[in-house]
Amino acid sequence: MSTTEPAVAGGGAAPDPDAPSYLSHKQIMVVLGGLMAGMFLAALDQSIVGTALPQIVSEFNSLDKLSWVVTAYLLTSTASTPLWGKISDLYGRRPLFIAAIVTFLAGSVLAALAQNIEMLIGFRAVQGLGAGGLLSLAFATIADVVPPRERGKYMGWFGAVFGLSSVAGPLLGGLLTDGPGWRWIFWINLPIGLVALAVVAAVLKLPHVRRNHKIDYLGAAIVTGAVTALLLAVSWSGPENGWGNVTTLALLIGAVVLAVVFVLVELRVSEPIIPMDLFKGRIFSGYAGYAFLLGFAMFGALIFLPLYLQAVKDMSPTRSGLALLPMIVGIFSASIPSGQLMSKTGRYKIYPIISAVLVGGAMVMLSTIGLTTPYWHLAIYMFVMGAGLGLSMQITVTAAQNSVPRQHMGTATSTMTFFRSMGGAIGTAVYGAVLTSRLEVHLKDIVPNATQSMVDGLAKAANSVQALHELKEPMKGWALNGLVSAMDDVFLVSLPFLAIALVLAIITPEQRLAGRADGPQNPDEQNIETSSAAALH
Repeated sequence: MSTTEPAVAGGGAAPDPDAPSYLSHKQIMVVLGGLMAGMFLAALDQSIVGTALPQIVSEFNSLDKLSWVVTAYLLTSTASTPLWGKISDLYGRRPLFIAAIVTFLAGSVLAALAQNIEMLIGFRAVQGLGAGGLLSLAFATIADVVPPRERGKYMGWFGAVFGLSSVAGPLLGGLLTDGPGWRWIFWINLPIGLVALAVVAAVLKLPHVRRNHKIDYLGAAIVTGAVTALLLAVSWSGPENGWGNVTTLALLIGAVVLAVVFVLVELRVSEPIIPMDLFKGRIFSGYAGYAFLLGFAMFGALIFLPLYLQAVKDMSPTRSGLALLPMIVGIFSASIPSGQLMSKTGRYKIYPIISAVLVGGAMVMLSTIGLTTPYWHLAIYMFVMGAGLGLSMQITVTAAQNSVPRQHMGTATSTMTFFRSMGGAIGTAVYGAVLTSRLEVHLKDIVPNATQSMVDGLAKAANSVQALHELKEPMKGWALNGLVSAMDDVFLVSLPFLAIALVLAIITPEQRLAGRADGPQNPDEQNIETSSAAALH
């Protein structure tokens, strides 16, 4: 037997869980304020850490572990995302959203107190646990109260939050790193988080139908083990021990076996953490794969731009944050107009197609950067990258939500976030491994009559921006040339994955976005099978 929480004032009777129960525009804007406060917290932390990473790894002398500061965050947010969605279906979005903020703030305090890189990585994992709830529950809540046809307008606000946090994050991160120190990028979360907590507690009061769920803890444990084994293989054992090493192979085989076991478990349990039935729909499965591939390309590449600006262009953290503004402008200029157009027309297929093309083009351009590349070239490349990302970040989530029954909305939304985060976590680890391995290869080609000890010394110096700048010529030139060449390889690695994403965007069918007057839809009856030619028309 289910119990219902009180509705928002003026919301009417308790909602039928299988029928739309949408709010008015005024009510939606109140709810949106609470969601945006929480999302700003998680999004700001992603961007504020980026400009400080070179200084952090310099202090701890650990460039080889740079990717893990990001990967640990993405790993826990990835693994926890489906659980946040499932538990919020049971207990409601509001208490889970508050719990996510508290978890995130606890991780922030611990990260600020970290004494070595290993502690920082562990506490970033705690932050990621909270961030997984903040990001996925915000999208799920909007899906509860806004019809799909109108979601584009409100998703545009989420794009604005990401844009604002992306502008404020690098600037604030640079100012804090240059001023009181990088630890303040975590302390600054406390006042922001307390404000977000107050807003959410005050305004995020939604209708909720409590259903009896069984939490799939076994599935959550298995998928966490699978992703962890894969990340350990590609970011630690492979680069350090070799790809044919017994440990590396054991981790890779273990990841595959656990992934297969996870699917088998999900097919048998009554309440799977990721229902396999969702993937029977071509729209959901197509955009889940697309989200994974774009996350792989996006997250991995972005963490190296501040490193390039600080190590090669000799910018301070503050200046490197300012230098990233063209990408933020690109995201802003694409996400809000595309959301408005999607709401107006009910069509969305063309945007992920253009997104994959633009991001792929930006990666090709970024792979040409060198020691003497003018900043205005880099600004164009970053703007194109931002525009590409802005065209797909919210739109693919809306399309996937529109293709599933309402009772699966929380789980479907968290699953989409899971795939994007998993792609980002794996991409970050892979790119970190590529950078480390290719740096040594390029140094051997660049340094005349290079000995292994000389190559190892230069590679070690590349672990720290400060150590790089303290090198004398010609060793400094050799090290910087090797680092830039390795970064070029990193950007090229993303191209095959973006090509597959483009194919998925073209072949995934389109379904008309439902409006307020529409009841539950049968996705199989509503699919608009559009070819690439029709989409481009």
